[in-house]
Amino acid sequence: MPLDPLVHAPIRLAVLSVLVVNEEAEFTFLRRLTGATDGNLATHLRRLEDAGYVEAEKRFVGRRPQTLYRMTARGRQAFERYLDELEALLPPRRGPSGG
Repeated sequence: MPLDPLVHAPIRLAVLSVLVVNEEAEFTFLRRLTGATDGNLATHLRRLEDAGYVEAEKRFVGRRPQTLYRMTARGRQAFERYLDELEALLPPRRGPSGG
């Protein structure tokens, strides 16, 4: 079974990894974490939004725009399925005794 290419892209995988353990994350935090440019990150986030994996909330804090991202139930299912598929590709883990 092939890995979900929507999740497998490094920047999208990083974003989903953050969102699976955090209720929400702000765009600038995700940009710092991934090292992506504004445009590149925005493109990846739009792909995740279009797939229904994340949702965005735009608001203002004072006069500054802020965009928060949250993982949807569909995104959580896709991420968990991706981890299961990845695990199926890996050889079995050895215990601490080496066997």
